[in-house]
Amino acid sequence: MRDDRACHRNVSNKHAKIPVMRLLRRWLLTVVAVAIVSSRVTLASEAEGVVGMVTRPYVDQARLNWAGTAPRPLRTAIWYPVDEAAEREIIFDAPPEQRFFVPVVVAPAARVSQRAQTYPLIVMSHGTGGSALMMMWLGRYLAARGYIVAAVNHHGNTAAEKELAPQGFLLYWERATDLGVVIDQVLQDPMFENRIDRTRIGAAGFSLGGYTVISAAGGRFDQRRFDRFCRSRARDFTCGPQNEFPEAPARFAELRKADPVVRRSLRRSGNSYRDPRIKAVFAIAPALGGGFGARALRDVRVPVHIVVGAADDITPPGTNAWRYASLIRNAQLTTLAGQVSHYTFLHECTPRGREVIPICRDGETVDRASVHRTVAELALRFFDPLLRPQQ
Repeated sequence: MRDDRACHRNVSNKHAKIPVMRLLRRWLLTVVAVAIVSSRVTLASEAEGVVGMVTRPYVDQARLNWAGTAPRPLRTAIWYPVDEAAEREIIFDAPPEQRFFVPVVVAPAARVSQRAQTYPLIVMSHGTGGSALMMMWLGRYLAARGYIVAAVNHHGNTAAEKELAPQGFLLYWERATDLGVVIDQVLQDPMFENRIDRTRIGAAGFSLGGYTVISAAGGRFDQRRFDRFCRSRARDFTCGPQNEFPEAPARFAELRKADPVVRRSLRRSGNSYRDPRIKAVFAIAPALGGGFGARALRDVRVPVHIVVGAADDITPPGTNAWRYASLIRNAQLTTLAGQVSHYTFLHECTPRGREVIPICRDGETVDRASVHRTVAELALRFFDPLLRPQQ
């Protein structure tokens, strides 16, 4: 285990207030729609940082949605390298009073760059109640440097859907299957099927998404161990109701009594969801560390790099990131020193966002964009030797 310490300072974020999170979810739904149907403008080609973006309505035909009415939705944002493209689209644009996140320019549906015949693929998993767009800072950075990045919105656990579902919050292991199906779908997508090196696939995730990519690498979650951990003095914030959906545990308790889909999923909680196509994993502030022992992580044999903020009080390092790093063979660990906290890893916020959304607030001496760049550079240095074709 290697611990590289980087120095950033911020003030610990306060937990998001529930009404604000619901407002944010409604706003993100609008952003998702804008990303698909917004008016497009022709601009001069930017020389730095512009990447292609498409959003795909993938589904998993083998699993139903939580309502049991249709295949499980896996709406996926994909960022990728481009050469030149005349059209530009602004993601996170809004009237000034509703512009909570820093706008980003992309090239919508542009042709994949011809600079290389194929590119490595990274699949990405967001945190609890989050969305693919909240991890756009990392996906876009990697895409601008020669990766195709596919970030899924996990059904029932994403702000990109109108309704949250308790199953999506508490049947954690279903998320790893989402990543495998997204890999299948991207590899069959006419736009990308011949542009991806199928032998060079990685995964990156934040918070519950950090757990998800470790699960997809072979970690086996132990529900009984996690329950014992949550009854102990060592319990942490991951044991309680989450701010994004505090009603989830009570509603889930009713479902597990009678819902056959929930009961079947619970019986699979300790299964292996390892996807052998995933060759490397980058986990940011991973959650649910209390649900793993050494035996549960012994099948994680691909390289793993874990990053966490020292002041994270949502997924505290001692019971999560540091625990994973101590139990996964040869895992690398980077702790961002000072008071870097959990929500610093979400998309950069505007002054208006910092004014009205608690999860947007960092300390006065912290530049969230600088933290993002540090972490993105770590990810690039981690993935490049493992997933780049040999020159």
